[in-house]
Amino acid sequence: MAKKKLSYEDALAQIEQIAQTLENEEVSLEKSIKLYKEGMELTLFCRNTLEVAEKEVMELKKTFDGKYTLTAFDQNEED
Repeated sequence: MAKKKLSYEDALAQIEQIAQTLENEEVSLEKSIKLYKEGMELTLFCRNTLEVAEKEVMELKKTFDGKYTLTAFDQNEED
């Protein structure tokens, strides 16, 4: 059976479930460590996914001569 590719949203939901389990349930130390490691791996996956998405976001800008150019999105730039 082929393994389904994990989406950002699914990973985030899993992180939330892990956090809730660790906060609200009495779990053994071994299970807590396992859940913590899984949560950290999912967090890294989400961070990497966001970094890739940020690089892919492009912004269409109008230059001084009236032409449009495609440039990387700059989240720090103000309109």
